[in-house]
Amino acid sequence: MALDRLPHAEGFTLQRRNPKGGTKPMAYWGLKNETDPLTDVLLGSPAHLFHRATSSLSRKHLREAPCNIQVAQGQHAELVSAYEHFGVKVHMLPAEPELTMQVYSRDSSFMTPYGAVITAMANWWRRGENYAALRAYEAMGIPIYDMVTAGTFEGGDFNVIEEGCVLIGCGGARTQEEGARQVASWFEKEGWETRIAFIDEYYVHIDLMVVPIAEKLTAVCLTCTDPKIVDWLKAKGHEIIDVPFADTMALGCNFMALGHDKVIAPTSSQTLIGQLKARGFEVAAVDTAEISKTGGGIHCMAQALRRAP
Repeated sequence: MALDRLPHAEGFTLQRRNPKGGTKPMAYWGLKNETDPLTDVLLGSPAHLFHRATSSLSRKHLREAPCNIQVAQGQHAELVSAYEHFGVKVHMLPAEPELTMQVYSRDSSFMTPYGAVITAMANWWRRGENYAALRAYEAMGIPIYDMVTAGTFEGGDFNVIEEGCVLIGCGGARTQEEGARQVASWFEKEGWETRIAFIDEYYVHIDLMVVPIAEKLTAVCLTCTDPKIVDWLKAKGHEIIDVPFADTMALGCNFMALGHDKVIAPTSSQTLIGQLKARGFEVAAVDTAEISKTGGGIHCMAQALRRAP
């Protein structure tokens, strides 16, 4: 799980993006969507995990029943085992004592077909994660597509709905409109369809309420998602699996699609798991209730490095 230089490493650069558009996709690394078979994933270590008030949800848990860090670390180990069970190669960010929320590796960067994007974190105690992610991609030989410089932007708000189409969340507190529009402009120049979803900051990131499962199949919390976004997905031919509001607030809509009808989902999300099994999916249910008290779920804790078409 060390960050060794990877096979098929490209020449590392801090800005691979062509400002005029037409950036050439990487030959090996990257992804075209969130549902192709996952081969490599980047996770963050929970070794120095600390329960902070990063959102309304984590603040509520901090007030009522703070996270048991040892239990949370054990749950993360089970999550790692689930990826390995499905043959996904796990790459682990080196643990740093100052980076107490680094377990949520989705936020400090996000992967594209053209390279990784380094984000701009909102909370001061998380900004160092961006630098750690930058070092990690350099060590692995994966180039940087670009770095967000206009306002804040976090990776949980970059949601590839299908190839060439991205839904960008903007809640104001964690991802600001300036950052959202900068990222959208890059991908519009690449010929992508982009849609910005303005969400209440209570929901933190768009991947709390909308996550693709498989081609043309998407999990959505209909209770808290803008009906216009739902209509947009349906117009694209997406079948919607509704995740109940109570499950969503417990990070039940925050799972990881592995491709080939395989999914890693939180044990508590029984409605989603039941719907997936009824469709023939193989589901690895992992108890993440304790670690999720600190502010994120399974999707938040994983950055796909490569999905093979």
